[in-house]
Amino acid sequence: MKRLLLETSFSKIYMIVMVIITLLILGGYFSYAMFTVSKEKGNAISIVTGNLDYELLVDGEESNKLVVGANTTKEFTITLSNINNRPARFNFYYIGELPLGVEAGYVTGSGINVPPEEIGTNLEKVDTSGSSNVYKITVVNNSDSEVTINLGVNVGLDYNDLSLEDNQHLFEKSNFIWNVLLENGMGSNGDYYDDGTDTFITGEDPNNYIWYSGKLWRAVSVNNEEKTTKLVTQWNISAISYSSGSTAFEGSYMEDWLNDTSVDGFLGNLRDYENFIVTDAVWDATLDATSLGSITRPNGEETVTDAVGLLNMYEYQSSNNGGTNGYLNNGLHWWTLTPYSSSYVRLVSISGSANGSASLAYGVRPSINLKSNVKIVDGDGTIYNPYRLNGDNDTNLSGTLLSSRYSGEYIKFGNDENNLYRIVSHENGTGTKITSTEPLKSSGTFITRALGNVNYSNSTTIGAFLNGDYLTNYVDSSYSNMIEDSTTWYLGTVGDGTSYKLAKYTDINMSSTTTSTTSAKVGLLRIGELMAGQFDRYGNNTFYWTLTPYSASLVLFVYNYGNAIYYNPSYALGVRPSMNLKSNVVITGGDGTKDNPFTLGLSNGQF
Repeated sequence: MKRLLLETSFSKIYMIVMVIITLLILGGYFSYAMFTVSKEKGNAISIVTGNLDYELLVDGEESNKLVVGANTTKEFTITLSNINNRPARFNFYYIGELPLGVEAGYVTGSGINVPPEEIGTNLEKVDTSGSSNVYKITVVNNSDSEVTINLGVNVGLDYNDLSLEDNQHLFEKSNFIWNVLLENGMGSNGDYYDDGTDTFITGEDPNNYIWYSGKLWRAVSVNNEEKTTKLVTQWNISAISYSSGSTAFEGSYMEDWLNDTSVDGFLGNLRDYENFIVTDAVWDATLDATSLGSITRPNGEETVTDAVGLLNMYEYQSSNNGGTNGYLNNGLHWWTLTPYSSSYVRLVSISGSANGSASLAYGVRPSINLKSNVKIVDGDGTIYNPYRLNGDNDTNLSGTLLSSRYSGEYIKFGNDENNLYRIVSHENGTGTKITSTEPLKSSGTFITRALGNVNYSNSTTIGAFLNGDYLTNYVDSSYSNMIEDSTTWYLGTVGDGTSYKLAKYTDINMSSTTTSTTSAKVGLLRIGELMAGQFDRYGNNTFYWTLTPYSASLVLFVYNYGNAIYYNPSYALGVRPSMNLKSNVVITGGDGTKDNPFTLGLSNGQF
């Protein structure tokens, strides 16, 4: 595969030629003629043609997988052969994040050895034509479980130093996410719309699904210059008031929730976000009162710089040429970034578009921009096999503590039709808070219970059910033994136009937690909490209680459209149990996705 990029600037007297080739080899032996680039010595760049060989041996056999037994070390060898008369550069690395307890290999052998950097070990071979180096790499597994590690190699040649100025990007394009999205097609239901600044993915259901940090996302657009990729979650992660009444994104409760790095916030629960997302992204929150179908790019009059934002109305409409039936209409109510007036913010309703009072609680679909160097390592972009990202595609997690995993990942917990749960957070620091993926069912029908009182406890109607019948008939003792015997549940009041933080804290500065609490083994999610959203289209979900009072006589619940409103606690609504699992709960199988949820056990062997 060859890529030739030629850029000429008449305002400066220089020409830069960049030839970029990527070979990602997952194992075996390969010999090829190629162009490639290698950035070295500050701004120097070198280019050459030629042939390179390498052989990756595990237990004497060609393989890209290294199996290391519990509490043992394992050695493998890589032979790098340069049959050119020019310097060559090789990079060995581990694909994905190393399993817990595994130390990156140390290297012995001939040639120049660069110490390990991040994940992987850089090996530089600079000898003359016909020579080869053999490296022995030892990996140490300090965990109590056998692990399998995927190995990879990049190879390239250097020649002809050229002067490189400014911030030129060197890309191995073949599996960068932006390149895959733009070059591999979006399936029969997908197409593209390029407005000169961004290229938007369009259609009713294109193959642009991405799994990252325990959540299903849709790729919305690629920036033509920076090659960043904008994503939005497929479903509503929570529901909160946009603000106290102002329609400005900056300084709003919404901005706060999205960029909150504490255990309660969205950003703070994203996996290694500094490595994946653009933390200084610019979000255009310019007012737009035009009618639906008037697709005009906002002029940047009101912008905010944040790591996480929301889609604006222009981005939403660009997904389907101004129509309301594109892939971004998920059948729920959710906020956009765009003000409609001084008191209303535009939101997408089940029918496509509407305007909502900023003080009311509607669904939240966070949006992020993936960095240009994020790579796809698996998947085909369909909902059943979404793209997986390098560094977020863990395998063989058996023996890993559940408390090391990420908000949104799926686990098998409970019996029969009610056995799918999701990680909420690690609120107590050592364990894992979980909630059922959807409200409880009986023979396919959602069950309902009255809350019984404004203030939840294990003696109220729903509390008695959750701490009694539920523990006996919905999860049984094998799962109940994994649950902490007592958790503190926060019962702060959140009314219209007040911050989600008041459900747990005395003020928005989070100086102290509320004194309105109760203790119980099993409880409910509070308003604004992660995973307190709707994760399916209207018709396949139902109302369910939160434990957050709206007033002295009313309690908030999540509507089946995805917004949050209030009811008298005597009404019977759906039940989504929540609980904290013990710190010694470990993963015994699965990869945390909906189709392959984590299975669990206790590290002391109990189950």
